[in-house]
Amino acid sequence: MSSSRRWHNLRIRIIALGFILAFTLIGYRALSLQVLDHELFSKRAQRQYQRIIRLPSQRGTIYDRSGRELALSTAVDSVYAEPHLIDDPAGTAQALARVLSLRSQDLLAGLNRDRRFMWVKRQITPRESESLRALNLQGIGFIREHRRYYPNSRLAGQVIGFTGLDPRGLEGLELQYDGLMQGEQGFLVMERDGRGASLDLGDREASLRGGKPGHSLWLTLDKNLQYIAEKELAAGVREARAQAGTVVVMDPATGKVLAMTSMPDYNPNTFQRSRPSYWRNRALCDAFEPGSTMKPFLVAAALNEGLVTARQVIYCENGIYRVGGRTIRDIRRHQDLSVADIVRVSSNIGSAKIGKMLERERYHSYLNRFGFGARSGIDFPGEASGLMRPPERWFEADLAAISFGQGISVTALQLARATGVIANGGLLMAADLVEKVVDNQGDLVEQRQPRTVHRVISESVAHQVRDMMVRVVDEDGGGALARVPGFTVAGKTGTAQKADPVTGGYSADKRLASFVGFLPAKDPKLVILVVIDEPEGRTFGGQVAAPVFSRIAQQAMRHLQISPTETPVQRPLPEIVFEEPQLPLPLTGPPRPFGEGLVMPDCVGMSSRQVLQTMERVGLNIRLKGSGRVVEQHPAAHNPIKYGSEVWVRLAPPT
Repeated sequence: MSSSRRWHNLRIRIIALGFILAFTLIGYRALSLQVLDHELFSKRAQRQYQRIIRLPSQRGTIYDRSGRELALSTAVDSVYAEPHLIDDPAGTAQALARVLSLRSQDLLAGLNRDRRFMWVKRQITPRESESLRALNLQGIGFIREHRRYYPNSRLAGQVIGFTGLDPRGLEGLELQYDGLMQGEQGFLVMERDGRGASLDLGDREASLRGGKPGHSLWLTLDKNLQYIAEKELAAGVREARAQAGTVVVMDPATGKVLAMTSMPDYNPNTFQRSRPSYWRNRALCDAFEPGSTMKPFLVAAALNEGLVTARQVIYCENGIYRVGGRTIRDIRRHQDLSVADIVRVSSNIGSAKIGKMLERERYHSYLNRFGFGARSGIDFPGEASGLMRPPERWFEADLAAISFGQGISVTALQLARATGVIANGGLLMAADLVEKVVDNQGDLVEQRQPRTVHRVISESVAHQVRDMMVRVVDEDGGGALARVPGFTVAGKTGTAQKADPVTGGYSADKRLASFVGFLPAKDPKLVILVVIDEPEGRTFGGQVAAPVFSRIAQQAMRHLQISPTETPVQRPLPEIVFEEPQLPLPLTGPPRPFGEGLVMPDCVGMSSRQVLQTMERVGLNIRLKGSGRVVEQHPAAHNPIKYGSEVWVRLAPPT
């Protein structure tokens, strides 16, 4: 074979081998594109001709304990625009502004931008949607989203809270359980042509994908009891011309919160129109000095330790008692009082002497066991712990003051929960707002059972203190206005002065009135706490808080279908002795009672420093006006000061 022929054959083989290699590479590439890397390149292709817009998830529903809706997500329209499809941006902007109550200038600026998609307004009302759809505007479309809606308006607003547009929980249980209630996000798929222009898909709802509702909550709240509590608290605050108020209703056997409300309140559907201070759940987030409502817990601790008996007589010093450099007074002068009568007449002196028997460490320990000075652990954000100093920082006068409820601050929940200890026979129960969690199919995710934290006092001691609290209401203990026809009520009144941040002591005219009780006394179904903040005129707990308790309790018993435990008897009210709040003192020291016979010192010519020193010496809270030296005062020097009257001095620079 000639060399030319051999070279010709070699060239044919090389070319054939090249074709084989080329077809092999092409085949492998085709296999890679269509089979091996199909998913990867499909996603790349989708990114080229599709645009994905994330949509808010659908939150779970919030129910009361009977399954009535308190918060739910409803489908509403959201409006979007595709500016590149709009021929008349100015006319479209004006039409949108007129229907949706927006600024046409802002809309026009957005429509004139080089963009393919923009939100016009999210979650519009049905009326807005109907009006806008009738206009059939070019380049304007609608997407169905879910909007949070609270069907009962203000009811339980401070407990439930609210969400933002996202919709992320911003307050209350909506915030606490945001992770559970958030569902899976859906998304809108918009297709584009080769030049990036959006294709007209007609019905946008067809391109909505994904999305899954979140878990739902069943609360311990009873919608009807919540309504009763809110209605009567609002009436009580209005009648007392008070600044605020709080009510907590609990089941003492389980620790479940059946109603919890504060005034002023707000509508979570329009929370932006309310002051942020109205969003706060005062029952959990605000602490206050409880005053005489603490005395049953003091006596319970002393009885449990065997230091006193219910009938033991204590000498109450004829109404005036010096301890730790301070003077404690009772509104009425008593000599010998039994321990039970100390609770009934609310004797500060008797309470101080019982506190001395307990001493600091032991009394502090019992207060802790009753749940004071620490968060309850309830499932709610922002719970306050109250204020209770360690016992090593209690001086003798501090122990006396804390014995009758001053020098310590508590939350409304803590006070109601501690009262539940006496009502249920001595057990501190865990407090709950959520009873169970269910998924979007209705299947149970979590069920919460009543939980006992620990035993605080013995059952027999709890019953003894209960009987003392019954006498507060049935006899002349100041709680007669809390009576409920057909039921025996156990309760305790409280009136405390509020701190004055200007003087560093207690205010002369700002009070916090309260009443806490339970019924039926021998088989308690409800613990109810009523707090009225800064009432005007009548300021005692037995005057302004006890009647609110009575009205709530009467309606609650009917709602719960609890039969009366006794035959209603029309009894005249006895002469009611309302406990006197303590005289204002600097917050660094214990308060003294507002006693009879207090006279106005002569302050004319004094400097502001000298006035403050006089205030501390005589235990009087004087309002200072101006600066310089005192040129005028009210009342006049050496005149008696009537309880509740304004006490002030006016200062002016020396001339």
